[in-house]
Amino acid sequence: MNNEYETLLTSLRGLLMDEHDEIANMANAAALLYQYLPDISWAGFYLYKHDELVLGPFQGKVACMHIPMGKGVCGTAAVKRKILRVDDVHQFSGHIACDRASNSEIVIPLVKENTLLGVLDIDSYSPSRFTQEDEDMLNQFSNILISSL
Repeated sequence: MNNEYETLLTSLRGLLMDEHDEIANMANAAALLYQYLPDISWAGFYLYKHDELVLGPFQGKVACMHIPMGKGVCGTAAVKRKILRVDDVHQFSGHIACDRASNSEIVIPLVKENTLLGVLDIDSYSPSRFTQEDEDMLNQFSNILISSL
């Protein structure tokens, strides 16, 4: 595990200790990701509400506020409850371009006790930005966060 991820996971555990407010925890988690991960343009959460994904705490440019289930990378990852790592979002069928300069994306579904809470979404202007290590570490990051909610 690289130093950025070690620091990121340790910092997240410290921030979440004795705090269980969903919005506060997601806001700090998004800030941590934006601060520690190099070469990302957006990091944040979409929350599952009323059969769609609704914008939650994030860091970066303004974003789409509603994403239909099954649409775009976020909606597809939510429906499949599967991590999606996309090297070129412009080649992803049905991609929703909140920021047209974004080129790659990773989305981690947030599922607790078989209930979809939402997704963690991270974008980059660089193509093929996200690796298997990113996927593994962000999955750990998400599991730590979910346990606090």
